[in-house]
Amino acid sequence: MNTERPEPALSPESAGLAPGRGRLAGRRIVVVGAGTRHIDDPDAPVGNGRAIAVLAAREGASVACVDMDRAAADHTAELVEAEGARAVVIEADVSDADACARVIEQSLAALGGIDGVVANVGIGGGGGLQGTSAETWDNVFDVNVRSHFLLAKAALPVMSEGSSIVLISSIAGLKPGSRLPAYDASKAALFGLCRHVAMEGSRRGVRANVVVPGLIDTPLGRWATSGRPSRGTTRVPLGRQGTAWDIAYATLFLLSGESAYITAQSIVVDGGLTQIG
Repeated sequence: MNTERPEPALSPESAGLAPGRGRLAGRRIVVVGAGTRHIDDPDAPVGNGRAIAVLAAREGASVACVDMDRAAADHTAELVEAEGARAVVIEADVSDADACARVIEQSLAALGGIDGVVANVGIGGGGGLQGTSAETWDNVFDVNVRSHFLLAKAALPVMSEGSSIVLISSIAGLKPGSRLPAYDASKAALFGLCRHVAMEGSRRGVRANVVVPGLIDTPLGRWATSGRPSRGTTRVPLGRQGTAWDIAYATLFLLSGESAYITAQSIVVDGGLTQIG
């Protein structure tokens, strides 16, 4: 007798099918990492950054779609415009320090202001302590931490009261499991960075928070599972991996006025994995 619970059906929100409710009406949002990685899977799901950009548009925002892959950013922009919103495409590699300032400058000029910034970029690399070189460590931190610092540094002075910065981390920053020390350490570093951004931002009425994804079914997630099959068989208390839309809705909440009294906090979106898994 099979006693395993079947995978639960997705809600309209988790499936990306719920209608917009005007939660970001009139806001101007910059999504860094708005493209979706291409993998050889005809049924590949949407990635976190694209879902965030599309949902922001559905909820009434104009969106700057930033990515190092111009074609991926262009496609996200098309989806944003299909929601009836304005889209701006900015091609940038945020591992380049100068590019981070340029992203904010161009977004500000194109959108006429910035009410929200989402830093959704991250890379892995190496394998265990012995398999991680100093160069790999530095490259991972350049993308996963330094870019977030530089984006916040450039954005904070031009963001008005009521604006919001959201950093996308990972449960790898909370517990071991990825076997990538540079990735784990860099994702953990975002919590400390967020606290400082929130402290400085509070003087201007700008909030900063972190969204912490667990096991999420995205193209990057499927690619990670292909290299570490045990990832795909991890038992999640809520019975399924998350979707990019689950991450997008948590991000939407932190970008919206609904979280006006929340700053320097983290929302863990992991189906209970880190606490009761």
